[in-house]
Amino acid sequence: MTDESWDQKEMPFTEHLRELRTRLLTAIATVGGIAVLLFWPSQFIIKWMVDTYFHGITLHAFGPADVIFAEFKFSLIGGIVVGLPMLFYQGWMFVVPAVAPRTRRMVYSFIAPSLLLACMGIAFAHFLVIPRVVAALVNITDAVATPTFGIGQTIGFLLILLALFALIFQTPVVLVGLARLGIVNAAGLARYRRHSLFGMVIAAGIAAPDGNPLTMALLAAPMYVLYEISIWIVLVLEKSWRAAEQTA
Repeated sequence: MTDESWDQKEMPFTEHLRELRTRLLTAIATVGGIAVLLFWPSQFIIKWMVDTYFHGITLHAFGPADVIFAEFKFSLIGGIVVGLPMLFYQGWMFVVPAVAPRTRRMVYSFIAPSLLLACMGIAFAHFLVIPRVVAALVNITDAVATPTFGIGQTIGFLLILLALFALIFQTPVVLVGLARLGIVNAAGLARYRRHSLFGMVIAAGIAAPDGNPLTMALLAAPMYVLYEISIWIVLVLEKSWRAAEQTA
């Protein structure tokens, strides 16, 4: 379907509700199906995560259903992460009739970079952040108590960190998109970098699942580095956008 036909697409309110219901059901079915497929291997993946991040520490189940709930939580979040392309597609296809053709093409061009940055964020958390945060927390615990970690809280903690860094690494995509829409520009981003840094530190303090200063620093640092990188990317793209507009 062309851009023009999308622009001319008009439906009554009830049809919009019916389309929304259909797309929500498709998204839920996608996440649910992937979660079901992940439920059985989740026990092996969770064991690998524990062995990787908590060397020599045995996790404990404080209730008969703790392990099941941990596996269910892992499967559900895994279903959401793996199913993100379908979730984005369903959401985008619902709102696309109201979006200008130029903006549509911009969003399509951001899909691959967004997925790549999400993978980079997860890798950053896996290789650099989680091992250091876990080691620091275990050392703090060893100083005053015997580590006895529950499987539910521990898996939740790891999944939150992985998800946070997948989102943090979307900073360039978000800022470039806002710049392309004319909401921000490179000069404005550079002018308010100190304010942004302060906001990132506050956001890291709120988002840190353990309240550990090391975790806060490891959250805020990549946010600010990506912010600075985004300024240069926007600066370069602004020149190409102006050139394209002049030749159009």
